Amino acid sequence: MRKTTLLLIVCLLAFSRSLSAEAPLVYEGDSGPGKGKHLVFVASDHEYRSEETLPALARILAKRHGFKCSVVFGVNAKGEIQPGANNVPGIEELAKADLLVIFTRFQNWPEEQMNHFVAYLDRAGPIVGLRTATHGFKIPGNSPFAKYSNGFGGKDYKDGFGRQVLGEKWAGHYGGNHRSSTRLDIVPEKADHPILRGVKDMWAQCGGYFANPLEPYETLAMAQPLDGMKPDSPPHPKHKPVPGAWTRHYEGKDGKKGRVFTSTYGTSNDIENEGYRRLLINACFWAAGMEKAIKAEADVSFVGPFNGTWARGKGRRKPGTKPSDLAGWDSPIVPLREQRKKKK
Repeated sequence: MRKTTLLLIVCLLAFSRSLSAEAPLVYEGDSGPGKGKHLVFVASDHEYRSEETLPALARILAKRHGFKCSVVFGVNAKGEIQPGANNVPGIEELAKADLLVIFTRFQNWPEEQMNHFVAYLDRAGPIVGLRTATHGFKIPGNSPFAKYSNGFGGKDYKDGFGRQVLGEKWAGHYGGNHRSSTRLDIVPEKADHPILRGVKDMWAQCGGYFANPLEPYETLAMAQPLDGMKPDSPPHPKHKPVPGAWTRHYEGKDGKKGRVFTSTYGTSNDIENEGYRRLLINACFWAAGMEKAIKAEADVSFVGPFNGTWARGKGRRKPGTKPSDLAGWDSPIVPLREQRKKKK
């Protein structure tokens, strides 16, 4: 019996170490305005390839601008990246973070992991939230973390983390994916906002989300769903523009206010558009309180090979991919599975 128990403990420790070895994935730049700042990216959604978007943005911010960027993924029991997995080892890095970039969907993390997230909110840490982060959690009503769940009904935290912090919960599709892309138009009155420096010609390949953010907020770009999958496709005849990128503040446990930037876009192929990619890089600077360092001509080009697979015909991620497979500056984000040759 004792030998069996000892073997079980050894196996559990080995399993724990295997997970921790894969988390987090760290990119750290040598120099730049971000030197000394630590950004944490949490990627675990089921649909829009956050596991591609966030490490690509992290690499740019690290290599081009000097930040330390830790990327935390949803992983399975083997430590492999599994979109939407309710296990995000490495999230304890939030204790040392100067910014959280979150791209999750319907998550229900273990208590220990959720505690690190709640502690970050309690201190009003700045946040950049993308796409499905508006409905980033789906937590049972009997959980001590139920109030963070999308659509939470309690008056003290109505509609959960998405609405109370990012400004919007799940509010519905507003243009079908792979049929309707989206143009993001800068609000003329906000053209001088630091986040918009150097930003132009924004286009997202994913379909629209409806949004009517919680007041107070400041819309930077309006999202116009398009009737087609090209940047110059005509406006969708049934969908008028709605907010697609905005800023706001939320309040922490002791009344301190934290900066928030939210965009209802961000799928991996959206960031192939330089204007939109620049918007997100600028937003990270702003949320971290570094708006004076935002330069219109800053380099926001990809670092290493980038394989966004959300769009049709772009390939599929290689099965069994671990966070460590994305390490360094030159590994592909993400490695693709080999294409089968068609029989003649």
